[in-house]
Amino acid sequence: MSDTTGTRRDFLYVATASTGAIGGAAAVWPLINQMNPSADVVALASIEVDVADLEPGAQMTVKWRGKPVFIRRRTQEEIDAARDVNLDELPDQEDRNANIPDGDASDANRALDETGEWLVMMGVCTHLGCVPLGDAGDFGGWFCPCHGSHYDTAGRIRKGPAPENLPVPQAVFINDTTIKLG
Repeated sequence: MSDTTGTRRDFLYVATASTGAIGGAAAVWPLINQMNPSADVVALASIEVDVADLEPGAQMTVKWRGKPVFIRRRTQEEIDAARDVNLDELPDQEDRNANIPDGDASDANRALDETGEWLVMMGVCTHLGCVPLGDAGDFGGWFCPCHGSHYDTAGRIRKGPAPENLPVPQAVFINDTTIKLG
């Protein structure tokens, strides 16, 4: 028959190990907690943008999560040019649209509304992170002068070293004149 009662030495071992574990967790917690987003980043998780004054053919750039976002109100000519593109000619066949899971790169899958008038994209070249210029390039969309990437009027890569289309962030109209990003 064995004695199952603990000794004072057993208690000291358990108490010391517990104190060490709690102290170690307390020391590690600030290192883990510093990886959480800061308060200013959390505040920018979503923003509302008033687009009431944006005329057809005009573009505005807003800053969201520390990056530029292009909001363009396209003309009918720009919409037609984007919709007339043969998808087999595109280097990137994916829509890169956070609003639509796993779609093709058609203009309908990249525009914010069904008419195709509104286009919202991250304004960062997918090659090396430069900011492309609007109303420029060989396809009438955006041109990244740093390395020569050309995007069309739907923000799809058409020529140059960029591997992907400009990404479309999570966005929705919350009324007729306000777009919510995030």
